Amino acid sequence: MLLIGVTGLLLGWKKQTSLLPPTQNTTASAATGWISLDSIQHIALNYSSVALGKSSEIDRIDVRPAKGVAKVRFADHFTELQIDGKTGTILSVSHRTSDLIEMIHDGSIVEYLVGTGTDGVKLLYTTLVSIGLILLSISGFWLWYNPKRIRKAKTSAKVQTARTLH
Repeated sequence: MLLIGVTGLLLGWKKQTSLLPPTQNTTASAATGWISLDSIQHIALNYSSVALGKSSEIDRIDVRPAKGVAKVRFADHFTELQIDGKTGTILSVSHRTSDLIEMIHDGSIVEYLVGTGTDGVKLLYTTLVSIGLILLSISGFWLWYNPKRIRKAKTSAKVQTARTLH
């Protein structure tokens, strides 16, 4: 639960800290005149395998038309390439710490490390932690409320006893 709390806090502040690479500025302000997504993919695949020496399997390409940038994220490592949409120039190569923290937070880090490719561990982890948090919430409420209920019952019993004696 501490792990979920800490990673949740870090995810909430990821843009204000250095956990998420800032989007680079470029001259490509609109999506017109852009190179094709196929070209962006080819540039990213080539850079990952040749320059980085890492797997070139792409997880996603996040296109930001207003900023003129395509962010390429890889499936097997936490590298992000930011590519200029018009020229194909690589503007930034960064490590996406926020993705690692998110995987720790939701339990999918186990699946990533084991390489199962399923969501079984993540779903089990999420279910168990969620049930744990629900039970902690209910028991916390009961620990707060029950003494108040007992005090009220004792006070009512004393008042009743005092009335019957008079």
